[in-house]
Amino acid sequence: MRIFDTHAHYDSRQFNGDRDKLLQALHGGINPDDITGNTGEETLEGNTGTGGVPVKRIVNVGADMASTRTTLELAGQYDFIYAAAGVHPDSAGELIWCPEKCLKDEREHNNTENNLAVENNVEDTEEEDPYKGITEEICTSNREELRNLASQEKVVAIGEIGLDYHWDIWPRDIQKEAFRWQWKLAAELNLPVIIHSRDAAEDTLNMIREFYMESTGNDVSYESLSGGKRQERPGFPRAVMHCYSYSPEHAAEYLKMGLMFGIGGVVTFKNAKKLKEVVDMLPMDRILLETDCPYMAPDPFRGKRNNSGYLTYVAGKIAEIKGMDVEEVYTKTWENAERFFARKGNTYGNTRGSEKNDRNT
Repeated sequence: MRIFDTHAHYDSRQFNGDRDKLLQALHGGINPDDITGNTGEETLEGNTGTGGVPVKRIVNVGADMASTRTTLELAGQYDFIYAAAGVHPDSAGELIWCPEKCLKDEREHNNTENNLAVENNVEDTEEEDPYKGITEEICTSNREELRNLASQEKVVAIGEIGLDYHWDIWPRDIQKEAFRWQWKLAAELNLPVIIHSRDAAEDTLNMIREFYMESTGNDVSYESLSGGKRQERPGFPRAVMHCYSYSPEHAAEYLKMGLMFGIGGVVTFKNAKKLKEVVDMLPMDRILLETDCPYMAPDPFRGKRNNSGYLTYVAGKIAEIKGMDVEEVYTKTWENAERFFARKGNTYGNTRGSEKNDRNT
């Protein structure tokens, strides 16, 4: 058994104190203290929770220009970590020039990261507003830099991109334009897309339908809900709904367009009835495991710093919902992730040669 975490943020400062030790422990599926031999060196924040299941592959995901850069730095340090390059809707103004006041509510923006930290019970520190002084020239430069970063060998996706109406930091037309520009970039580079959508159900679905129709010339056509190989459509990249939180009815519409679904810690929450219904209806070949760490830890660690080892709880809940063996969940989600992130000429660094051994771990 092995875990493929398809959405993580290990470049976040919440991991600054024990990042390498944690990643090495997760990759080996062992107690992190065994790495230092319990010599009294710095210990990890909590148990990794791997239960002996190694985390053999991770996609670290960018959220703005700065984190896309640090994501690529991290991917360069570990053979088993790959990168997604992209700008989250909360940072849409880094790509699309907003000639009026760029921030809808400057105070709201300045408090956003602190609000997120409180929500997830993760310690945070106040930082200067990174958007002061942004210009049209900077937006143009950022778009060119993002294209160059996304062309690097270890980049396997564009993301996370989309719409976020919860915070509404940037005007919605700016968010939509940033989403559209990055979607086209993914199509240009033949990369899959990681979609973030919060409190924007209708607009997100409508935009993806628009992209679909532009690429096919036809309305959304039915694709089997029983699985099977997704039909590739030129100009319509593979895409995953990260941290899916909408209705089963919307999920059915995304299935018709061949989208995947990222399932993480929320599925373990007692009040996640709607998501459990979605997981029950989804074919197994449309599910990816993800953490969104350091956020969204599953029960019984809700509110604590998340990590990829906790995906054992997510896999267990999926197995319970679908009435299947948890080993089958690990196997199928690994296959799904490999298929989703595959790109022409991509050999996943130097890890391919050890995959036979990984399967026996």
